[in-house]
Amino acid sequence: MWWDERVSARFRRNLQPTLTYWSVFFSFGLCIAFLGPTLLDLRCQTQSSLSQITWVFFSQQFCLLLGSCLGGVFKRTLSQSLFALFASSLAISLVFAIIPLCHNVVVLAVVMAVAGLAMGCIDTISNMQLVKIYQKDSAIFLQALHFFVGFGALLSPLIADPFLSDTNCILSNSTANASSNLPHIRKSLVPHHPGNLSHYDLPMKGMVVTRVSYAFWIMALINLPVPIAVFFLLYKERMVPCVGSSSHPLLSADELAMETRPVDKDDPSCPAQRAQAAAGHDDLFSCCQSKNFRGASYTYFAVHITGALVLFMTDGIVGEYSGFVYSYAVEEPLSVVHKVAGYLPSLFWGFITLGRLISIPVSYRMKPATMVFINVVGVLVTFLLLLIFSYSVVFLFVGTASLGLFLSSTFPSMLAFTEDILQYKGCATTVLVTGAGIGEMVLQLLVGSIIHDRGSYSFLVCGMIFGGLAFTFYALLLFFHRMYPKPPSGKKAAA
Repeated sequence: MWWDERVSARFRRNLQPTLTYWSVFFSFGLCIAFLGPTLLDLRCQTQSSLSQITWVFFSQQFCLLLGSCLGGVFKRTLSQSLFALFASSLAISLVFAIIPLCHNVVVLAVVMAVAGLAMGCIDTISNMQLVKIYQKDSAIFLQALHFFVGFGALLSPLIADPFLSDTNCILSNSTANASSNLPHIRKSLVPHHPGNLSHYDLPMKGMVVTRVSYAFWIMALINLPVPIAVFFLLYKERMVPCVGSSSHPLLSADELAMETRPVDKDDPSCPAQRAQAAAGHDDLFSCCQSKNFRGASYTYFAVHITGALVLFMTDGIVGEYSGFVYSYAVEEPLSVVHKVAGYLPSLFWGFITLGRLISIPVSYRMKPATMVFINVVGVLVTFLLLLIFSYSVVFLFVGTASLGLFLSSTFPSMLAFTEDILQYKGCATTVLVTGAGIGEMVLQLLVGSIIHDRGSYSFLVCGMIFGGLAFTFYALLLFFHRMYPKPPSGKKAAA
């Protein structure tokens, strides 16, 4: 194996939990990407306007953010975390099955809000659990975790595509005129910014003809093995009530793996240190309690804040670029054919998935700090070149692929780096997940408004500014890292 025997043995000892957390993140990816391409068919199903149906995006994203904040509530024991993951992954399968039955846009928004809460819990708990299990070795496993998000996000639109309507799915007298615009409207749907669609006139009353229900039922079946896998992990840990419950600590699997590992001088392997580390990963509200601030230096807060701001910018770029690159491409000066421009979001997500796959072996040989530096510099340089060659269609495709590669490993590398700085005793996982979620929601709204007022070229200008801010915040994080108190040496710890 291309990693050393110690990490390999640790992975084998924690094989079932690790595979379970990876599969749960596949559910997250499956649920995050289906809404864009299916939104027009869901509009027909609910017989609502485009402006009304696009607010379903907002309900999902807002509750995802809320679920990320609350995910740390389930951190006290392993059983709480696993039951939360079981409920969340099962809820996603149920959401897929229920969506075809939602014939009212408000009911659909409520169902998507439930999906958002489940996704937020999955995001926080899965990242937190892998960091708890592997700690200083967590970077490689976090890269694999986020590969499964990209894989799920790539798969769900492919499942939905054969069942999407080729013409307007509400038949009325105006169907012929509206159908000619349908491919363009479908590709230009912008999450969280329904105002951009107000000039499109599609019929709201008439006979509904859509087969998108089959896509959702297929995704429900594909996702069903995930809650089953979580249930088997609960069963193995003897946490199923009918088998006999047990209040395992969060690090039970980690402690088992550490039995055969030599003790590192800076690794929190003794029980007291593990208890400190476990207590640090709270929900966002617990992190804000004053008792957690006692005796903390200003660098403790600075590391949390700057780390969250880096992901606020980079995850925001992922959201705004995937949401607006099609609209940018079909407008002047590029004026790309709609069908060709439709490949850009898929190319972007495809290279994010590829980059996360490549990052799995790379993260074992390269430090997380170095990977984040390469990522933020690569994003900044790519946007600069996109601005310079803004009249080149070929470079738009090259730049989209490059941007996907550089953004792919930013989140897991940043999480591993920040947790390592804080010696696994802070609230980094919760704060970083929350910061990334806020960035993805806020920057899409901001960029959508700017494009609407200033034109499509401002799309690249905004990306350049966000990339520059990400690099600035990362430089500040490195500065505070140098000032953050180091763990005690072996001799001092022994004393």
